[in-house]
Amino acid sequence: MEKIDSFTVDHNKLKRGIYVSRKDQFGDETITTFDIRTKLANQEPAMDIPAMHTMEHLGATFLRNSKEWADKTVYFGPMGCRTGFYIIFHGDLRSEDIIDVTKEMFDFMADFQGEIPGTNKIECGNYVSHDLTVAKWESDKYRKEVLSNLTDENLNYPQ
Repeated sequence: MEKIDSFTVDHNKLKRGIYVSRKDQFGDETITTFDIRTKLANQEPAMDIPAMHTMEHLGATFLRNSKEWADKTVYFGPMGCRTGFYIIFHGDLRSEDIIDVTKEMFDFMADFQGEIPGTNKIECGNYVSHDLTVAKWESDKYRKEVLSNLTDENLNYPQ
């Protein structure tokens, strides 16, 4: 059985950042999956589930309402290991191509005020599992510590 590509990344060397996780071809179209790594793998506590759930709702809402990115967005959601998120976009893209939209999304999440979108019993499968306060804190931490200081190490998987 072959290993999944993401299992070949040395998580001991992985920084927080924005990485191309994979590219898939569907006919003439390329779909790019990004690893939005918000936590140092195996070095710091994983994200709190209710906060991550809230970030999923806020991030998806932001992307689906973005004038530039709504039609390019395939998916935004959490990693099972709780150290980040996956974003899937239509197009053959590089990490550098999504820096601005990622910054805008984390600004939106960190500064969000009001009722979390899609969090009533009809709209959400676990509507009681949300934490806006911690979601905003996690988003602000990532934008200040990572997105404002991106280098090659934060945009390309370690070799």
